Amino acid sequence: MRHGTRLGVDPGDARIGVARSDPSGMLATPVETVRRGKGDLARLRRIVADLAEETTVLEVVVGLPRSLHGGEGPAAAKVREFAASLAERLDVPVRLVDERLSTVSAEAMLRDQGRKGAKRRAVVDQAAAVVILQHALDTERASGAAPGEVVARTDEGTQS
Repeated sequence: MRHGTRLGVDPGDARIGVARSDPSGMLATPVETVRRGKGDLARLRRIVADLAEETTVLEVVVGLPRSLHGGEGPAAAKVREFAASLAERLDVPVRLVDERLSTVSAEAMLRDQGRKGAKRRAVVDQAAAVVILQHALDTERASGAAPGEVVARTDEGTQS
C-alpha cells in the first residue's frame, strides 16, 4: 500500500462531494460539499493545497459513473471532461475509478442512520465521495496496484 493521503471526489451536476483518506490509506472520511459551477475547480485546488500543508497528497480519485454492464454514457463523458480539467490544475495525479452505485450506497447508509430529506441531501455527495474513495483504498490494499486509470494532462502531451 502506497503511503500518502488521497482525496476522493464525486462530481455531480449540482454539487461535488469531497472525502479524504488518512496517510496510511486505511479509512476515507468526508471533507465537504462544493457547489458545482464557477470557482468549483479553484476550490478543489485549494482543498488539495491545504491538505498538502499537513500531509503528503498522493492523488485525487474521481468517481467515474458506468452502467451496470460497465459501459460509459453521457454522464461518464462529463466526468472525464471534469477530471481532465481538474488534472490540469493540480500538481498531483488524478485517477478515475469505477463508481457504480456509490450514490445509491451512500443514500442507503444515510437512510439507515436516520437522516431524512434536506439533511440527507446536504451530505449525500460527501458520503458518495467516501464510498468511492474507500472502494479505491480497499482495491489497492487487495491488489497491491493503484486503482483505476490516470487522467492524462494535455499540457504533458505533444500539443503543437
